Amino acid sequence: MGRSSKASAKKQQKRGVDFKKIKRKIGKKLPPPKNATNTEIKSKAIILPEQSVASEKEGWAVNKKGLTLKELLQQTSHYSPKVRRDALTGIKDLFLKYPAELTSHKYAVIEKLRERIGDDDKMVRETLYQLFKSVIFPSCKEDNQGLFISLIMAYIFNAMTHLAIDIRLMAFKFLDLVVQNYPPSFFLHAEKILQNYEDILRKNQFYVQEKGKLKSVLAGLNEAGQGMLHAFAPDVPTESAGFPLIIKKLKDLMPVLVNCFQDFISLVHTMPVLDAQSFDCMLGILQSMDIAVKFFIYGTNKGKSEYQPPHGVPDVTVWDENLSSLLMKKVLQVFPLNPTHELSEKDDERYFILNTLITGILLQFSEWICPPAIIWEKFLEFIENALLGKIFSGTRSGKAVREKHLLSLLPFFPKLVSQVPSNWRSRLLQAFTKTFRDCHPESSLKLACLSTIEDMLIPKEDRLYLDSSDPEILDHQIAWIRELSPLLILLGDKHPSCSQVVLHLQLRLGQCALLNSSLAWEYDNMQYSLLEFYCTCQDDGNIYYGPFKRLTRDSQELSLCCLYYFSNLDSPLLQSIASCCLCPDLEPFILFRSIEVLHSAYTAGHVKITDYISFIVTLLSRYKVFPENIYPVNESDTKIRNRGTYKSVTTVVCSNLSQIGDNSLVFQILEKVALGQILIKPPLDNACAMLRVLVALDSKPTSLSEQSIITLSNFLSGYLIDVVHKENDIKYHVMNMVYSLEPLSLIVSRRRIIKVIIRDGVKVVYGEDKHADVCMQAGPNTQGDAGRGEEIFFSPLLYSPFISLHPNIG
Repeated sequence: MGRSSKASAKKQQKRGVDFKKIKRKIGKKLPPPKNATNTEIKSKAIILPEQSVASEKEGWAVNKKGLTLKELLQQTSHYSPKVRRDALTGIKDLFLKYPAELTSHKYAVIEKLRERIGDDDKMVRETLYQLFKSVIFPSCKEDNQGLFISLIMAYIFNAMTHLAIDIRLMAFKFLDLVVQNYPPSFFLHAEKILQNYEDILRKNQFYVQEKGKLKSVLAGLNEAGQGMLHAFAPDVPTESAGFPLIIKKLKDLMPVLVNCFQDFISLVHTMPVLDAQSFDCMLGILQSMDIAVKFFIYGTNKGKSEYQPPHGVPDVTVWDENLSSLLMKKVLQVFPLNPTHELSEKDDERYFILNTLITGILLQFSEWICPPAIIWEKFLEFIENALLGKIFSGTRSGKAVREKHLLSLLPFFPKLVSQVPSNWRSRLLQAFTKTFRDCHPESSLKLACLSTIEDMLIPKEDRLYLDSSDPEILDHQIAWIRELSPLLILLGDKHPSCSQVVLHLQLRLGQCALLNSSLAWEYDNMQYSLLEFYCTCQDDGNIYYGPFKRLTRDSQELSLCCLYYFSNLDSPLLQSIASCCLCPDLEPFILFRSIEVLHSAYTAGHVKITDYISFIVTLLSRYKVFPENIYPVNESDTKIRNRGTYKSVTTVVCSNLSQIGDNSLVFQILEKVALGQILIKPPLDNACAMLRVLVALDSKPTSLSEQSIITLSNFLSGYLIDVVHKENDIKYHVMNMVYSLEPLSLIVSRRRIIKVIIRDGVKVVYGEDKHADVCMQAGPNTQGDAGRGEEIFFSPLLYSPFISLHPNIG
C-alpha cells in the first residue's frame, strides 16, 4: 500500500510541470516578467529663467502664505468653510501688513466680502465680523462712508430675513457695528431696521429658550435707540431723520416689547430666583421701552414744528391711547416687581433696577398716562424709599447701585414735587434733602442733586420751580443753600470739576436772589461761611489759604463773579480776598480780575467806600515786590518776579479811584489812611505806590494840609535818599529809579518845598545845619564830610529826573 501512494505522487508531479506555482515570500518585491518592456526615459533637466511661482509674485503684496489679495478674495467663495475662513484671516493679515491695499481696492473688497454676511458657517461669519470691526471700519472712517455703507446694508437686510435664527442674529450684530461707525445709516434705513427688530421679537418661543441671543438683539436695539435720541441735536433736521416713519414703527414695536416683558414676568414667577439671563433680557426690554418713550416725547415737540401731515392723513406724532392703556395694564399694574421667594442681596439689586426703570417710564409719560391713586401712591412710596435708602442693605455694592440708578429719577423730581399733594411734597423734600446731605461730596449723585436743586431754585421759562412763599418749601431751600459753602470747602482742590458745579450754582443763585428777598438774605449770609474758602488769618499772625488759591482759573473766576451779587460785602470777606491777592503764587490774571470785580461791586453799591479804600490800601502797602531783572538762580525764582505786575496794579488802582466819585472827597478819605501807611516806612516800591495814589487824586495846588505836608516832608527826605542809594544796586534799574522819583517830582511841583526836603535829607545824613548849608552851595571840590552831601545833591541820577520832568524847578 505504501508503494502505490508514492507512485501516484510521482505521476501527479510529472503532469503539471508547465504550470508550476512559484512560492513567494511575503514582503519581497516581485521580479519583473520576462517579457516586460522597459519604458524608462533618461533626459537632462531643462531650466528656464523666471518660471517659478515665487518669482512671479515678487514685488506683490502677499500674506503669510504667499497669496495675493485677488487670490484670497477668490477663496472666500470656496465650497469649504475652512478655506473661506482661512481666506478671511489671510485678508486681515495682508491689510495689516499692507494698509495701502485696502485703500486702493476698498470698494472691490467690500463688494466681495459682503457676500459672506449670510454665510452658513458660524466661524466664517464671526471671522468676517472681526475683520470689519478691527481693520476695515477703522481704516475707512475718513472716507466717503455713505457709499461704503450702502454696499453692505442690502446684504445685512437679506441676512435678517434668513430662515436660520443664528444668521439673523449675526445680521443684527453687523447692523450694530455699522450704526456705531456711521450713525446716519440708522435713519436712512430706520423703517426696515425697526421692522426686522419687531419680527424677531415676535418669536416668543425663541426668546424664552434662547435668552442669551435675545440679550444681544436688545443690546443692538438699545444702541440704535441711543442713536435716535442723538438725532435731536439742533443741527439735525427732523425730516431728514425720517421722523414720521420712526414714530410709526415705534408705535408698532411698543406692543411687542410690552408683550415680551409680560411673558418674562410670567416666566420669572415660576422660578425660585431671578437668574442673570432673565434679568438681562427684562432690563433690555425696559430700556428699549424707555428709549421709545423718550424718542416720542422729545421728538413730538420738534416734529410739531417741522412735520405737517397731508390733509386727511392721521398725524403719527399723536400718541395712541391704546398704547397708554397697554402700558397701564401690562407694565404699571405689576409695579413694584416683587419676588415670590426670599430675596438675596443680588436679587434686591436686580428688582430695584427694574422698578427704577418702570418708574422712569411713568414719570416721562405722566402727561399721557394718569394712573389710579393706588398705583400712583406705590410709585411715590418707591421714590421716597429709594431716596432714603430703605430698599437696600447698607453694603457698599448696594449703595453704589442705588446711587447709580437714582440718577435717572432725579431729573423728574422738580416737576414731580410741584404736582403731588402737599403731604407727599413734604415727604419727598425731606427724603431728597437727606440724600443730598448724606451722599459723598465728589459722587455723581451729589452732582445730580446740585442740578436738581438748581431746577427747584432758579426760575426758568420752560420749567416749574418751587414757590418759596410756602414756609416748608422755603425751609428746604435755605437748607440746600447753607450746604453749598461747607461743600465747597470740603471738596477743596482735589475735585475741581465738582467745585466748578457748586460755584456755578452759587453764581446762578446770586443772579436770581435779587428777585427773591428771602433767598437774597440767605445768599448774603453765605459770605461769612466762605472765609475759609478764600483765606483765614489766625491770632498768631499765620495765614491759611483755602482751596481758592489752588483751583483752576475758571473756578477762581466763577467764585470772584459770585462776590458781585452779595448786596453788602462785609470787611471780613474783603480782608480774606485781599490776603489771597497778596499771595505771590496767585496768577496775575486772577489778581486783576479780583480788583475789577470788587470795583464793579463798589460801583453797584455793594461795598462801602471805607471798606473799598481799606482793601486798596492793604493791597498796595503789603504787596511783596521781588526784582524783575535779577538773574534767577533756579526755576522757582522766575515765578516770583513781580515788579511789573505791581506797577500795573498801581496804575489800575489809581484809575479806579479817579472814577469812584469826587476826587477831593475821595482824597480826604484816603489822605490819612495813606499817610498812616507811609509813616510806618514800607519798602520803597510800596511807598512809591502810595505816593502815586495821593498824586493821582491830588490837585494843583496841592490839597494836602499843612500838617500832612510837614509829615510828608519828614518821610520824603528818607525816601529820596533810599532812591539815590539804589544807584549802586544792580537789581535796581535806572528806569525803576525814574519811576520812583516821578511822584516826588509831582508833589514838589505843586508845593515848592524842594529846598526843605533836601535840607532835611542832608540833616538826616550829617546831623548839623551848617553841613546842609555847605552842601547847598558846595561844589565838586568840597572836602570832608560834605563830599557825601555833594554826592547826594549833585548826583546825575537824582537831578536829571527832576530836570527832565519839571525843568522849571530850581
